[in-house]
Amino acid sequence: MINRRIVLNSRPTGIPVEDNFRIEEVPVPELADGEVLLENRVFAIDPAVRGMLDDVKSYMPPVPIGGLIPTMVLGRVVKSRNPDFKEGDYGRAFIGWETHSVIAPGSVGFENVRVAPDMPLTAYMGACGWSGITAYVGLKKYGEMRSGDEVLVSAAAGAVGSVAGQVAKLSGCRVVGTVGSADKARIVTETLGFDAAIDYRACADLGAEIDRHFPEGIDLYFDNVGGITLDTVLPRMKAFGRIPVCGMIANYNHQSDPYLLRNIWQVLVNRITMRGFLAYEAVDMIEEAEHALADWIRSGKLVATENVATGLDATPEAFIRLMSGKTSGKTLVRLDDKVSTLADWKAPQHA
Repeated sequence: MINRRIVLNSRPTGIPVEDNFRIEEVPVPELADGEVLLENRVFAIDPAVRGMLDDVKSYMPPVPIGGLIPTMVLGRVVKSRNPDFKEGDYGRAFIGWETHSVIAPGSVGFENVRVAPDMPLTAYMGACGWSGITAYVGLKKYGEMRSGDEVLVSAAAGAVGSVAGQVAKLSGCRVVGTVGSADKARIVTETLGFDAAIDYRACADLGAEIDRHFPEGIDLYFDNVGGITLDTVLPRMKAFGRIPVCGMIANYNHQSDPYLLRNIWQVLVNRITMRGFLAYEAVDMIEEAEHALADWIRSGKLVATENVATGLDATPEAFIRLMSGKTSGKTLVRLDDKVSTLADWKAPQHA
């Protein structure tokens, strides 16, 4: 059996380009005791991977030249030497852009996924997967969200932000999102139900626009971007405000020359709780999050937005579009067109 995989051909400078990647074919190795072979069905394309393509220390090691591009995959078990997985099961793990994955015990994020017959596979890599879980636990556990909070969400049309804003609305908060285009502003207000949106590219003064929407300050800022947006928000937080830090998209393409915060002293002035987090560490809330998100999607209370490419060869371009700010919702790659998406799915009718 041959495995087609995408590896790092050269390190990107700024936004990645196609030449930074190459496809190679390698044999699938025999399984050792405890290992599982997945035939991959869906990739989750995440901006955090961009940081791993530079030779810079982070919470995950950098990808070496010639190394597999990492990503969360959902695959069907085709062979198993692990008693917890049988052929036909679905497994999710942080592996990479490849058609087949050999998963060893202890691999990051390795879990058995109970796929419901009334939910497409793509949902388990987006709103019902780690993007949705990240939004849920970021708000509830690390952001200590309370009903009535005034909430700002950055990258609000993105995979995590789009869910975070809706979860906050469903929890009784007033929610404003920052976005990068008028089209994205319409999506978050008209489709996702945010109270308002700020197009940071179109406003002359981001701080003044935030002041207009939050005249008394912000209780909770769900930060996906860092950079100048975070710097602008810090003086506008209420006393004892909370900032769960999910991502730093503004710096991912420029890690060697990051934006330097000028207002970090406001953490002291306003006694702000600012906490970086990784969702998979919130083991006590993952099952709760999965059930809540699936129930909201089934009922139509939560809209899961996806942009889906098809085929392994389409993966680099999907990643480049994501890192260029040209996508809304969760960016996914299905390995073939037999995998249904949320766009194909109709919520069951409830009495």
